[in-house]
Amino acid sequence: MCLYCRYLLDKRWYDQWKEYVHAGDQNSSSYPGKIDNTELYEDLDSYHLKERLSENEDFVLVPAEAWHKLLSWYDMMDNQPPLERKVIRQHFNVSETAESRLWMRSTDTSSERLRNLNMTVLDACLSSGMVKYTPTIYTPKLWSSVMLCNHLVTFTVISTASLKRHFYWIFGIYMEFCVSRRNSADEDSYRGPPGVCGLTNLGNTCFMNSALQCLSNTPPLTEYFLRNSYLEELNFTNPLGMKGEIAEAYADVIKQMWSGRHYSVVPRVFKTKVGHFASQFLGYQQHDSQELLSFLLDGLHEDLNRVKKKEYIELRDADGRPDQEVAEEAWRNHLRRNDSVIVDTFHGLFKSTLVCPECNKVSVTFDPFCYLSVPLPVSKERVMEVFYVSLDPTAKPTQYRLIVPKAGQVIDLCTALSQATGVPPNQMAVADVFNHRFYRIYQADESLSCILDRDDIFVGCVDQEGEEVVMAIYMRERSHYRDYGSGSNSYSTSLFGHPLLISVPRAQCTREDLYQLLLKRLAYANCSISVANVFFMFMQKYIKHQSMDVPHQQITVQLQECIELFTTVETLEEENPWYCPTCKKHQLATKKLDLWSLPEVLIIHLKRFSYTKYSREKLDTIVEFPLRDLDFSGFLLKKTVNSTEPPCRYDLISVSNHYGGLRDGHYTSYARNKDNGQWYYFDDSKVTYAREEQIVTSAAYLLFYQRQDKIRQPTVPPPVPSSSQPENHVSSQTHDGMDGASSCVSMETD
Repeated sequence: MCLYCRYLLDKRWYDQWKEYVHAGDQNSSSYPGKIDNTELYEDLDSYHLKERLSENEDFVLVPAEAWHKLLSWYDMMDNQPPLERKVIRQHFNVSETAESRLWMRSTDTSSERLRNLNMTVLDACLSSGMVKYTPTIYTPKLWSSVMLCNHLVTFTVISTASLKRHFYWIFGIYMEFCVSRRNSADEDSYRGPPGVCGLTNLGNTCFMNSALQCLSNTPPLTEYFLRNSYLEELNFTNPLGMKGEIAEAYADVIKQMWSGRHYSVVPRVFKTKVGHFASQFLGYQQHDSQELLSFLLDGLHEDLNRVKKKEYIELRDADGRPDQEVAEEAWRNHLRRNDSVIVDTFHGLFKSTLVCPECNKVSVTFDPFCYLSVPLPVSKERVMEVFYVSLDPTAKPTQYRLIVPKAGQVIDLCTALSQATGVPPNQMAVADVFNHRFYRIYQADESLSCILDRDDIFVGCVDQEGEEVVMAIYMRERSHYRDYGSGSNSYSTSLFGHPLLISVPRAQCTREDLYQLLLKRLAYANCSISVANVFFMFMQKYIKHQSMDVPHQQITVQLQECIELFTTVETLEEENPWYCPTCKKHQLATKKLDLWSLPEVLIIHLKRFSYTKYSREKLDTIVEFPLRDLDFSGFLLKKTVNSTEPPCRYDLISVSNHYGGLRDGHYTSYARNKDNGQWYYFDDSKVTYAREEQIVTSAAYLLFYQRQDKIRQPTVPPPVPSSSQPENHVSSQTHDGMDGASSCVSMETD
């Protein structure tokens, strides 16, 4: 193995230099100037490189001799350090006739074969020390593990001619030295409870980690993979599947998590497979854990479908037949095309009833489902907080808490404020104040959905008698400093405080009139006035109206209410009409869903993300869901005929949580370990003990319930959290990726 020095050059500077050299003109406009690697840095204070830089896109590597020549010719930008890196070249002496393979190391004890020759290194999520070469007849330990803290390491793997035609890998990453050292040292001796294992955040992949932890703690599915039952049922020919690759990648992650040998598992291979078969999950953007779960359940089902050749089945309407007969027929037809561990575990059946509003034609079908997406009761009202500034110069701004229609307009806000102040709504001006200035002034007919809860809304009173001119007053303060370069005194100004709106008669808009009006307006506002420079010091306090003393009650609903809403009659939207076979045209029919039969594991998706024509929001409603004895007998149309049918009571086994808003946030999960019955809190790599009273929060997003007759008693006693453990950590590792605006919650137990 040989090590060579290479230097990183900004690709843009390098291309400009090539153009300059090709032009052959010293006066050419393409003269590159000093070597400048500014674009490669995250910031110029620490000179920390950006993440996921790509060779030949962001930078090029040049030999040491070339670097020193360029440096002597063009010099380098002041204070920028040379970016020297070691390049490792390794040559495998393999016979031309031998079959050769490359493997990607997942852990110290397992590896994944690199089969997709067209996959880029970035998509493969490869990192230093992860590539291994073996001939098929011999498996030497050829790990090339280089631990260089915060260094970019470039590997070039070169084989004989036949292997070289298929593999010529060049890749670079930042080494997480501390994490790597802990993995190699601590995990050799670590023996923990199986399944109590974190998942490393690869960069905004908490949504995936949360869904995986919930599925990992679904006993029938995990035991299926740990028993290797999936090996006999892999379906490599299903055109709707992923050639078994999703199932294999998922199995590998589950086996690592339940081996009891890892604090945390790095799911790089799994992430790569998901992105390969579902392009929406490519890259490192934040996504929805429910969308990932939906794709994964469907992918696992098709990869493990026991039906190798799906037959065509023509669906029949009920046509007045008994529900029992139609339901049994629908389930038989479903199993003729779909038969897998996913169907066994997660699939249920609901009844769909459509009624034509014109001819009253009733259409009844029974359809399978894999999870229930239930709506949350949406309040028609909204609480808003505003600051009111009156015309009285002696009155301080007052903060009010108002209740307004959620789908209302700005005039509705003014009307609510008018009831509290007695000022007519038409004498109010509503403005959004940001960075000490008026960011936006709203019109009366604008929708209140334009105003976010975090906005600072000021309502000013303006005089509407006669022709008035509404003017904005901004508060500026002057800072005095000495310019040491010139030796003279200098001044700068900056905005501060809250701006004011005043109305001025059009006939009194002279400079003197305005000046006197400003003096009068500000004279009672706790301000000192510098007349010579017309600067106004405004540090003025506001007072709180008694409406602010009323605590803002967070809405709480019962899970049963959400299920009742799911089964409520609704009218189809114009974008999704139903074709009536009697009327021979599309109709906005009424639709009703009813539960017919439920699966062993029931997933309930709380539809917290609300999208309407009026607004888009995340609902932070607290849904009270039971941890035990969730009874569905009152919701099922199919009644128990004999004692052999399963009961309808469920216990909670896991929860996927979402913290944050529409565009950002962080996912975590709670889960009950199947072996010891202990609840744990999973936050990417970090795992802590959890108490049952911590589980029901406004962040709950996906609920996993298991039918009571299928729940087995713990086979090992639950661990006793030790007071000597810091924060009662079960396993903890440093995050190697942070989610946008993440609001991680640290859980502790007594």
